[in-house]
Amino acid sequence: MHKRSSLKAANLMLRSEELIKGASNRYRITVQVANRAKRRRAEDFDNDEATMKPLLRAIIEMSDELNQPELLGD
Repeated sequence: MHKRSSLKAANLMLRSEELIKGASNRYRITVQVANRAKRRRAEDFDNDEATMKPLLRAIIEMSDELNQPELLGD
């Protein structure tokens, strides 16, 4: 169990680093992640389906969008 959580933490750290490296402004990306996490928290509160913490989900979603721009919709 400990090994699995450390792998998840390492993956999250890599994704966070990718976000920061890909951003032109560290402060702005931090605020964007925080705002998305806040939105997700409100949505999870309404749906009662909190399988992942909002901040973790926001980091994963934003790093996916950075790496795979085709995920972004119009």
